[in-house]
Amino acid sequence: MASITIDISDEQLQKLQGLAQENGISLEDLLRARIEDWLSHPTSDFAQAANYVLKKNAELYRRLA
Repeated sequence: MASITIDISDEQLQKLQGLAQENGISLEDLLRARIEDWLSHPTSDFAQAANYVLKKNAELYRRLA
């Protein structure tokens, strides 16, 4: 298993610790779960936003082509 180290602000750390505490889990478990979720669905939010923009502007793109 690999380890990484990142620098975050004290405010970000406090927010993360609060989220972990609210969920009754360690900070490490909170971050591990979020990373796993992100890796499992890496483009879902981006894909949804891109599809929305493409559909919304389809006529404009057609005219510009």
